[in-house]
Amino acid sequence: MFTRLGQPVRQLFFAVIALLMAFPFYWMVTSALKTNDEIWRSPPTLWPEVPLWGNFAAAWNEAPFARYMGNSIFVATAIVVLQVINSGMMAYALTHMKFRLKGVFAGVILFGYMVPATAVYLPGYLVLSELHLLNSYGGLILSNCVSVFAIFLVRQAFLQVSHELVEAGEVDGASHMRILWTVLVPVTRSSFAVLALITFIEQYNNYFWPMLITKDPGLQLVSAGLRSFFVEGGAYGLKWPLIMAASSFTIAPLLLVFLLAQKTIMQSVNMTAGSSKG
Repeated sequence: MFTRLGQPVRQLFFAVIALLMAFPFYWMVTSALKTNDEIWRSPPTLWPEVPLWGNFAAAWNEAPFARYMGNSIFVATAIVVLQVINSGMMAYALTHMKFRLKGVFAGVILFGYMVPATAVYLPGYLVLSELHLLNSYGGLILSNCVSVFAIFLVRQAFLQVSHELVEAGEVDGASHMRILWTVLVPVTRSSFAVLALITFIEQYNNYFWPMLITKDPGLQLVSAGLRSFFVEGGAYGLKWPLIMAASSFTIAPLLLVFLLAQKTIMQSVNMTAGSSKG
């Protein structure tokens, strides 16, 4: 359809789509600058009559959002690092190593992707309890350090790499670890960047599992912290501007990470499209 349209029409179409996707963020930020009455005014106002920039400082001071955001960034970053290492080694074994029952092993791993996350909550909780990792950073990190999705994503990226590169490394006497981290990872770095971004966003926003295994308020992540501010902080139905302000600055790290990784993500998309056409 788009091939029959002119370039200006295509650009206008995608600009409209981009504005529709960005509008909820705009509404959230502008609502943080309004009064409670302005938020519920009908018809709605797109910009406050008098912007209340102090709402951001007020929301920041009403709850320990620095701790919430620090916890989320630390836990999400640690999980990203561990998942990149684990998925890289597992995907390398499944694609460029030879061992018995490799196909069965790969099938079992992919079958695990079909298991609902809620089905492993109880076994995971019991395991962490036996290891005395409940209510700790170790439990938050180690319980998410392996991801079937991450293994599948990296495996697909490694399948696009010619096996001759691996064989050349073996002929030169390189170990499997050296081939993995000096040959395959640089070639597929765009896929690792996408994996890191997806994992960071998922873990930064994770709510149910951290709430299940932690009870210490000092270990709360951003999502749980926002809920506490919404319910226990007296903001329920009364301080919507502060809620919007808190929601705005808590997603700032995600926007920053996305902006930094945007170029790499586009390179990954182009590489995937090129390999598909090839």
